[in-house]
Parts: sequence; structure tokens; C-alpha cells
Amino acid sequence: MTMLDRMRQHRAWLQWSLVIVVISFVALYIPSCLKMRGVGAMSGDTLAVVEGQTITVGQYNREYNRQLAQVRAAYGGQIDDRMIKQLGLSQRMIQQLVDNEAVFAEATRLGITVSNEELKQRLLRMPEFQRNGQFVGHAIYQQFLRSQRPPMSEAEFEGQLRKQLMYEQLYSALTGWMTVPDPEVEAEYRKRNEKVKLEVAVFTANQFRTGITPTDAELEAQFKANPETYRVPEKRRVRFLAVDAEGLRARQAVTPQEVEARYRADIQTYSSPEQIRASHILLKTEGKDEAVVRKKAEEVLKKVKAGGDFAALAKQYSEDGSKDKGGDLDYFGRGRMVKEFEEAAWALNPGQTTDLVKSEFGFHIIRLVDKKAASTRPLEEVKAQVEDRIRFEKASAEASRLADDIAKEIDDPTDLDRVAKARSLQVGDSGLFATGEPLAGLGFAPGVAAEAFRLETGKVSGLLRTGQGAAFIHLVEIKPSALPVLADVRDKVRNDVITHKAVEVAKTRAATMAQAASKGSFAAAAKAAGVEVKTTELITRNSAYPEVGTSSAVDDAVFALKAGQTTAPISTESAVVVARVAERQDIKPEEMATGKDGLRDELAEQRRGAFFSSYMRKAQQRMSIEFSQEAIKQILGGGSN
Repeated sequence: MTMLDRMRQHRAWLQWSLVIVVISFVALYIPSCLKMRGVGAMSGDTLAVVEGQTITVGQYNREYNRQLAQVRAAYGGQIDDRMIKQLGLSQRMIQQLVDNEAVFAEATRLGITVSNEELKQRLLRMPEFQRNGQFVGHAIYQQFLRSQRPPMSEAEFEGQLRKQLMYEQLYSALTGWMTVPDPEVEAEYRKRNEKVKLEVAVFTANQFRTGITPTDAELEAQFKANPETYRVPEKRRVRFLAVDAEGLRARQAVTPQEVEARYRADIQTYSSPEQIRASHILLKTEGKDEAVVRKKAEEVLKKVKAGGDFAALAKQYSEDGSKDKGGDLDYFGRGRMVKEFEEAAWALNPGQTTDLVKSEFGFHIIRLVDKKAASTRPLEEVKAQVEDRIRFEKASAEASRLADDIAKEIDDPTDLDRVAKARSLQVGDSGLFATGEPLAGLGFAPGVAAEAFRLETGKVSGLLRTGQGAAFIHLVEIKPSALPVLADVRDKVRNDVITHKAVEVAKTRAATMAQAASKGSFAAAAKAAGVEVKTTELITRNSAYPEVGTSSAVDDAVFALKAGQTTAPISTESAVVVARVAERQDIKPEEMATGKDGLRDELAEQRRGAFFSSYMRKAQQRMSIEFSQEAIKQILGGGSN
């Protein structure tokens, strides 16, 4: 993880910065047809009802647009529609609205209320509405609400704030008693902060596969000893009638008026916020004497100000993931970096360099490379994209309507061909497929496959949603699970035997090397075993080991040793490891004393969050929560976002 990534973790980029705390407690059933904002649903239509409280399509649209604007503002042109789809923002938004309403319902059930005076006092104390310790005034307050994307009314904002306060009271009432005792805090602090520097020798099975030639007897023995490993799963074959939204796209007409209206409605999609491009040199202070680090940073700063090559100095001195790129952090918008870094960087003009900037990560030297003004792509530039989006939404809506109509006409398998002919569609054949495999003509369609494995032979399904639209299936063949003969799976058996033998060779070589290393030179023992020694930096648990990645087995072994000691062979999923602890950095009492309280708060908050989530899961199970299937289909279309 780069330092930039760590900085980003400190920004809740999918949260509304003033009010909403995203609460995701349980994955309630939301139909598989969720995709993206579409057409057809009216703002006042009901999307869901939680304990009698209605969530409307309008609420969904406002919150979806608000969070989409937050994402766009933070990442600008770096995030496109495909990435938005992968984030699953639409489905998350519906679930978030339901979860938030469930918290409000539970707080109400328990008699938790927020008075007008409590609401007023919180509003007056919000940093966004403070200037020199005083409330900014009603006019600026209203101006702020109008500047939100989309704009908010006072009633809407204060209603959200009231619910937020109720959430805080409920959370505090349920979890405020939870603490973490000293022994647990100290054990976790050691676990997180103890460091070792290792010499590592890795023996992988692939190193020893060459030259292994299994005999027929060995193949036979492997096959007989592990027959279930080679069992052929049950497979099924269906005939299907598919309603494909993609196939309907070309026939959809889009008017210039529709294009302009959609462009204006989604203007933030085509807007990029003001951005800057900066480079930095970071000298970390974590686990170090801050005065020593500052002195070194000042020496580097002198070299920069004397005209030194910034990129070269970053590669030489910087201590984060950007050093290999000469400290380049690329373009970023406001709200992406920690406060100290952001304030310093945005105050620069291109070509200027800061003095030392102290953040929680250490000392930064920041140089501004470029500034980009906020911009909006003109309609002419994105017209084809807007048209295509509208066309697909219309096609999705048509596919949904067509599928609903067809569902009324299909009662038995013979109806598939009749309906297909009447509507100029085709009936396809999936070929044999097992659970988890794609269906010919439909691709990966988990819902269809699951239904195929529930149907009886000769039966026809109801309407099934797919990633492309919908389908109706007729089960025509079942091929039962069976044990194959050796000849049918000979290559797989042969590969398994070779792998097993190679692993045993790796274990033997590793054991010999470990024994030799315990009596002499680790490097010499590794060389004699034919493996290269890799040396790590000082690392904590859960760090990635060379050629192995993270491994709890290696963690447990190396952190149990003293400096100079060597492990026995450690088997991991992909290799056998022998490691020597070259250096060990234990925890100093003063470090423990300094860091313990912050860690205690973190651990306590984790426990509180887990308890609250569990509580709300159970609370939601007894609540009346209903989704409007029709509204969801109309506003989200087919697929999954």
C-alpha cells in the first residue's frame, strides 16, 4: 500500500460529510435485478417500507446523486461509469437507506427522541457553520444548503441531522459500557508493533517438478486413494428463451430533447473538479526519534532548495510507495490527502516547493507540478455516450416489460417455441454444465443455473433475471455425478502425483537446510540447498514475505524467536519456508505507554461496532421491511450494480 493510499483511507469518500453515517448492518434480500438509475419510476413512488415508514424513489435519487457527486468530486475523470458500476453504488444506496431507516425505527421503539433544542445546539456547533467561534448566520446556512449537489432544504437537512443524533444516542446506549482491559491492549500493541528483519529461504514445489516421472502404479494408487477428488459433478442441460436487453438496444429511438435533458440532469458525471499534481519526499517518523528524522529532512530540504533534482532526491530519500516514481502523486482533488498535506499543497503555485510539512506520517517536502481548473465536458463531446446510456436504459425497460408479458404466456415447455416464433426471438441450448460453469448462449448466469438444478426434467421455469435481461428455461437432460475411470482423468492425476512428490522434495531440502543453518551460516546452508536468500526490511506481522505473501504460519514462527535463531521448515499454501531472525525490534515501555490509549479506543470501537451490527441484524429480523419490486425494476433496470 502506498502512502497515497494510506492518506486516502482517512477520507470517507462515500459519505455525506455533514450528516449521514453509512450504516451497513445486514444484506437484506434485494432482488437480483438491481443495476443503475433508470427510467419509469416517479419521485413519489414507494421504494421500500420499514416499520411503516416509506422510502421513496425521490429519496433514493437524491442520495444516489449526492454520493455520486462525492465520488466524482474526489476522483474526477479517474473514475468512469464502469467503475461506478463495479462499486455497486445503486444497490448499496438502497440498502443504506433501509439500514438508516431501521436504526431510526429501533431508536423510536426504545423511546429515544431528540428535542428541537438538542437539534439546534448541534446545528450551531457544527464546524461547517462556525466562523471565529460563532454561528455564521441563517443566510449563509441557507446558502450552504443550496450549494449542495443536489441542493437541500432546511427541513431535509435538519430531518437527516435529527436521525443522526438519534443514531448516536442509540449507539451510545447500546455500546457505551464496552471497554478493553489492559492485558488485551498490550498484547495487541505488541502484535502490531513488534518487528523483525529476516533472511528467508523459500522452497517451492515448482522448483522440484522437473525430472519427476510418476509410474503407472503411482497413478493408480493416487486415483484409488482419492476417488472423490476426481468425481465428475452432476451436469444439466436446458433449452432457454432469452430476452436480451443488448439485442433490443439498436431499435431504441432517442430524441435530442432527451439527450439534452439527461446531460443536464447528470452534469456532474461530465464535470471534473479542480485538481493539482504534486510530488513529495516523505521521511517517516513512525517508531523513530522525531528530532533525528527532522534533522535529516532539513538536510534533504537544503538539497532541494539548492537546485537538486527533486525526482532523484525522492528516489534516494523518500520512504513511501511514490519514491520509485520520483515522488509523483499524480493529479488529485480536494479532500484526498490528510489536512496538513492538503493545506500546504493547495497553497502552492506550480513549480513552488514547501518547507517541511509535518503530518501523522512524518515530514513531507512537497512540490507542486501543475494545477487543473474545474471543467465540464460539453454536450457535443459526450453526446454519443449520453445517447448510448439512454438507449440502453430504454432497452432494459423494454426487455423487462417484454419478459413480464412473456411470463403470462408460458405454462409448459412447448410454449417456448411458440412464443419465440411469435415475437421473433430464438430458443437456445445451454449444453451440459455443472454448478458454477457458464451456460452456452447465456454466459455466467447464477440465477438461471441455480433454477436449472432445482427444476424437474420436462418442467419449465418462471421468469429468471440475467445480466443481459431475462430468460425462461426448460430442463431437458440430467447427467448424474459419477466417478470416472483413470483414463478419463489421467492428466489431472499425473499432475497431482508430481506436485505431491515435489512438495516432499521441498520439505526434505528445507529440513536439511534448516539443520545445517542451525549449526553454521544461513547463507551457506541456503546456497548448498540451491535456493537464494531474500532479506526483508524490519517488518511487522501480516507483512508479505518473498515468494509467499502473507502467512500466519510464518508470522507465528518468526515472532516466537530471538535474534539469530532459525525456524524449522514452515509449510505454507505455496511453499516451504526457512527463516532466520537477523534483527528483532521489541517494544519499549515508553512506546507502549504512549500508544496504548489510542489503541484501546480503536479496539473498543471495533467491539462496539461489531456488537451494534449484530444487534441491528437481529432487530431487522423482527421488523417489517418490504421492497417494491416494481419500483426497483423501473428505476434500476436489469442486471446488478
